[in-house]
Amino acid sequence: MKKSLIAAALAATFITGCSEPQTTKTEQVAAVAEKPQATEQAELGTFGVDLTARNEAVKPGDDFFMYASGSWYDNYEMPADKTRYGAFSALAERSEERVKEIIEDIAARDNLNAEEQLVADFYNSYMDTDTLNKLGITPIKPLLNDINTVASTDDLAKIFGNSWLTGVSAPIGGGMWFNRLDPNKYEMSLGAGGLGLPDRSYYLEDAERFVKTREAYVAHIADMLKFAGVENTTERAQAILALETKIAEGHWPREKRRNRDITLNQIKRDELSTQYPGFNWDLYFAQTGYKVPQLNVSQPEPVKAMIDLINNEDISVWKDYLTYHAINGNAGLLSEDIFNTSFAFFGKELNGQQEPRPRWKRAISQMSGTSSLGFAIGKIYVDRYFPESSKQQMSELVENLRTALGERIDNLDWMGAETKVNARAKLAAFVPKIGYPDEWQSYEGLSISKNDLMANVKNMREFFQADSVEKELKKTDRNRWGMTPQRVNAYYNSSFNEIVFPAAILQPPFFDPNADPAVNYGGIGAVIGHEMGHGFDDQGSKSDANGIQRNWWTDEDRAAFDAKADKLAAQYSKYEPIPGNFVNGRNSLGENIGDVGGLAMAYHAYKLSLNGKEAPVIDGVTGDQRFFLAWAQVWKEKRTEQSMLNQLRGGTHAPGRFRAQAPRNHDAWYKAFDVKPGDELYLPEDERVRIW
Repeated sequence: MKKSLIAAALAATFITGCSEPQTTKTEQVAAVAEKPQATEQAELGTFGVDLTARNEAVKPGDDFFMYASGSWYDNYEMPADKTRYGAFSALAERSEERVKEIIEDIAARDNLNAEEQLVADFYNSYMDTDTLNKLGITPIKPLLNDINTVASTDDLAKIFGNSWLTGVSAPIGGGMWFNRLDPNKYEMSLGAGGLGLPDRSYYLEDAERFVKTREAYVAHIADMLKFAGVENTTERAQAILALETKIAEGHWPREKRRNRDITLNQIKRDELSTQYPGFNWDLYFAQTGYKVPQLNVSQPEPVKAMIDLINNEDISVWKDYLTYHAINGNAGLLSEDIFNTSFAFFGKELNGQQEPRPRWKRAISQMSGTSSLGFAIGKIYVDRYFPESSKQQMSELVENLRTALGERIDNLDWMGAETKVNARAKLAAFVPKIGYPDEWQSYEGLSISKNDLMANVKNMREFFQADSVEKELKKTDRNRWGMTPQRVNAYYNSSFNEIVFPAAILQPPFFDPNADPAVNYGGIGAVIGHEMGHGFDDQGSKSDANGIQRNWWTDEDRAAFDAKADKLAAQYSKYEPIPGNFVNGRNSLGENIGDVGGLAMAYHAYKLSLNGKEAPVIDGVTGDQRFFLAWAQVWKEKRTEQSMLNQLRGGTHAPGRFRAQAPRNHDAWYKAFDVKPGDELYLPEDERVRIW
């Protein structure tokens, strides 16, 4: 639930005014495409798509995912330490290997600079399992002692307010975010949390798989409590599950938590105790260090429900709840027996992962976040692996997509002139960030040792919390990045109206400077379009060009948009990856609008780039076919069933195999692959969703 200023740029959605005459912009798109192509070979296949991954026995119109990637899917064997694998996973592994090489190079040198020393010492402390195994649960004994002394609801407020430092789950939590009505200011955002399972449905549904998961969860909680010397662990674990079930009952469903209209509830700090009585807010905020003159309560009814539970549930059960979450929340920083006990449930039982990831990969994961040493590592990553030429090409692609979306807005038949002016203004104001930040995170004052992992993590948390507190009442930092350069992802931040593409995603199959243009437009071009699309999805469209949440639509145009969005939500809700478990088309709506709209923008930009010429046929594959195949192979993936269920219930994205089917809403795909009525994916023209 905790969100620091460092993470604030992820008030965002992941993948994740053009004043010049339109003819001039179109000519610019064409000019980019006409640049001489590099003579080096594309990384995948002969032109940027792996044709050997296809299963040509499958009709594209029946299952485009399996047509594009079916041979790979049928033959790929999931490694024991994975729950899913695909294009994103492959690039993430490449990034991890490169980061490992960076760290090993640092560790092998003398005379390290200050940031390099931090990286080397933290990595060594994480890899020192001999010391961790000797310590066992000792590193969190002070925390467990604090929990054991809890005797009142005020004590609970203090523990909950300190969760940013301890890693303990809390039913009420928050952190610094952006003021949605004034993005130049920071503002505390407060909501409900506190669940151990991925989603409230895991507690509330009676299907056999969820009953078994809850039984396994109780056994797991009991096992974890034993490390703290707790007695009667099964009975107490059952009481913890009962408490978390009540917490789940008080939570809003995920699709409701997405709605920015009902999650904007600003309140003055001195009015909080009146509107949300029964909780010691002064004591809670005192633990954070924030002054909190004003805040936003993102989930009013759930927060009130949590306060009711805090006041009415037995203190002894809350203490057991906190004891369990203190152990489990820090399991990765403790001895291997504690970690392995946690993994047996969260890895194997809940996700189908048969073995833990190698420890060095877990170390890199711990180190690579924005509230860790991620930017210290990222600075070296960029120097080694991200050429400026890629940044330039990416910048050109972004502008090409901006041109394409501008033309598409002009030609919308469902949007009126007044709303188009505002839409155009928002498009013109998009701020692209590519590769890496212009200003790097400073680590001055951070202390790290090579032999005390828990102290290092504590120091890191205190360092970034102090940084966040220090900035609370200052103007928001628009240079801040919400992802490190070595992260394989992208995001849109509605408060800053910015689209952000870290260096690590700018590789095949997303982007390859030696690939055919159709492939780059179908890959990274559609990803760019996806992120732009978040500015115009069902929630992002509620903020204007300046990132201010306000209605810039006419009522008629908004109703027309909502009708199209409802149609897309219904379309995705029909997908059933697991019997009885469907894609939540409403919860994933923003991402699905991003996919369908992003594809439309990218295809439009690709056609502009051809300047009226026909694309060549390469290896028997047309330009349009290459474009859509590139998109589908970006989303190739294989999952365990448990991981798929977690994605359906706890994620905001549709699984990759259904994202690959997004072209069924585009007329050009039907022509490119001769999709006919009777094919499984065929949609009559009036059922194809065309929004942007």
